[in-house]
This record gives sequence, C-alpha cells and structure tokens, in this order.
Amino acid sequence: MSTESSGRRLPVRRAPVQRRGASTVEAVLRACSALLERLPLEEVNTTRIAAEAGLSVGALYRFFPDKQAILDAVAVRHMEDFRARMAKVLLKSVFRSGPEFLGRLLDAYIEYLDAHPDFRTLALGGHISALARESQAQPGAGPAGLLRAFMRRRLGVRDSQTLDLRLRMAIETGERMIAFAYAQPTEAERRRILEELKRMLARYLFD
Repeated sequence: MSTESSGRRLPVRRAPVQRRGASTVEAVLRACSALLERLPLEEVNTTRIAAEAGLSVGALYRFFPDKQAILDAVAVRHMEDFRARMAKVLLKSVFRSGPEFLGRLLDAYIEYLDAHPDFRTLALGGHISALARESQAQPGAGPAGLLRAFMRRRLGVRDSQTLDLRLRMAIETGERMIAFAYAQPTEAERRRILEELKRMLARYLFD
C-alpha cells in the first residue's frame, strides 16, 4: 500500500491491551525496522512485514491499518527514544551557551541517524506522515522539547507563541538541511553543511 495514502491516520489503529497484543505490535515494528535496513522502502510492504514478523497479514491488520501506520509507529518510537536518551545526557550536562547546547544536540541526532538506518530512511526521505510529525512538534516533544527545556531552565526564556514558532521553524529547517547534507557525495561536504547549519540555527535562536 502507498506510504502517502494515510497521512491523516493515527500511527496505530488501537493500543493492545493484552500481553499477546503488545508482543504482536513489537514483532511488527522490529520486522519493519529490519526490512528497512535491508531493502529499499518501496519494496517493504505489509505482506513482507508480516512474513518477517512470523505473522499472518490478518494478524498484522488487527493493529495497523496499512504500511504507513507501521512506518509512523517505527518513526515515532525512534523519536521518543532519541529524546529520552538526550534528556538524560543534555539536560544534566553543563553548557556555556545556547549555541554549544544546540551543537551537541545536532551532533547527537546525526550519531543517532547513523546508528539507526531504518529511522534514517524514514526521517530523511519524507516518509513520515504529517500527523506523526505533528505529534512530535507539540510542546515538550522531540528535539524541540529539549531545546525549549534548555532555554527555559538555563537561559530564563519564557514560553510563548513566538518561541513555539521559532522552535518549529528551526526543527523544520534543520530536518531539510540534514537531508541535504546526507545527499552530498562526500563526508567532507556533509560535515561542512552540518557545521554551517549549526551556525545558522544558533544565530536564529540565540542572537
């Protein structure tokens, strides 16, 4: 099924309430991640995901309405995992300035993308639905939540609609430029673009 066909749907049809259901969902997500590491996205479909998970297609559809829902669930889990990891590290560390914090956050995100090729395929290829992306753009969610927490706690910045907008614009710009960096033919070019991105976002958020 098309990855663009259900951009307005929730990532998972219904939350499993029994251990068996939770195990099924976990098996589906792991299978999807494994396939994304081995195959082009267009070759990953619900039939292959079910087979990889050792399930019937019918069992898969009990919890996920289509391929896009599975992709979204994989992506959201990665985004939440990244935020949880970074919250423990970044918000307990000492940073001399906002740009220093931002630079470390971007470095950590690049490291995470490099370590998780399944998420890299989804995040850089525009294969996450608008609804799933919006869920991570809410106050407190995703990298924007980490930036907001740092700016409030360390810099004394107050929450406001202007801050929300600036953070959303920074995240959108960052995602597009990271994808552009990964499209470069050499590692040196990629690093140049990422370093320039740090400077650009630091000026926008902290000057």
